Amino acid sequence: MDSFTIKDLENLSGIKAHTLRIWEQRYGFLKPGRSFTNIRYYSNEELKTVLNIALLNKYGFKISHIDKMNEAEIREKILSLGQAQAQQERIINELIQHMVDINMDAFEETLDNYILARGIEKTIIQIIFPYMEKIGILWMTNHINPAQEHLVTNIIRQKLIVGIEAVNTPLKLQKSILLFLPEAEYHEIGLLFMHYLLKSRGAKVIYLGSNVPMKDVEFVVNLKKPDYLYCHLSTVGQNFNFERFLQHISKAFPQVPLIISGRLTQSYEKKIHPPVIFKRSFAEVMEFVSSL
Repeated sequence: MDSFTIKDLENLSGIKAHTLRIWEQRYGFLKPGRSFTNIRYYSNEELKTVLNIALLNKYGFKISHIDKMNEAEIREKILSLGQAQAQQERIINELIQHMVDINMDAFEETLDNYILARGIEKTIIQIIFPYMEKIGILWMTNHINPAQEHLVTNIIRQKLIVGIEAVNTPLKLQKSILLFLPEAEYHEIGLLFMHYLLKSRGAKVIYLGSNVPMKDVEFVVNLKKPDYLYCHLSTVGQNFNFERFLQHISKAFPQVPLIISGRLTQSYEKKIHPPVIFKRSFAEVMEFVSSL
């Protein structure tokens, strides 16, 4: 992907499209191209520029001052930002920039440095989840090359698996949770993070992974009798029927609570019934983990 819409820039930078258009008119750092239907589009370099300028502007620098800085000065000012939140946002922006450049060595090095400094759990909460939220809309609207998605998610997946394997806790909970994603759902980053969270707090995790047929879920549930089922649903295939899935689960396991988190829970408007329980925010997910 080497061109972005103004809506993409809004989603990635947090700057409203109206404001971006004003910046175009008043300053020289944005020069969008035009499609044959006269729709604005922006290059990779302009995306990086907007991310950097939006970050400086958010933390106190006036646009008129930023417009007079060269690239090296902008970079220096960004690195000088002292607030912890600003540093986290800087790293998220760097990951986005490495992704659009398909510079996977730099992407992985950025993650490794943060993991070394803060640990895997803080890296996931402070960096990976906000990053995934920012770029998730691009994946859903096909405004990013699938190859970029695969490269990025495989690196993150590897880091999570290493973190899961390294967990060594004296805590022991008398609860077992079966983690799975239904057929046509392949985005298991959120599910792997739940595996890490639950294992680090002493829960017994049964991890089935992504794209699991319901007959296989039923087989394991009947064999292992878990206390909870857990899904994290980000995006699914066009043939996936969310309502039918909920009905099937409720009928197959009426006594086993099914916890569902992820983006799909935020857009589902119909009333849900036990044993299905939605966790629509990260705070609600953490409350569930703490309650075990």
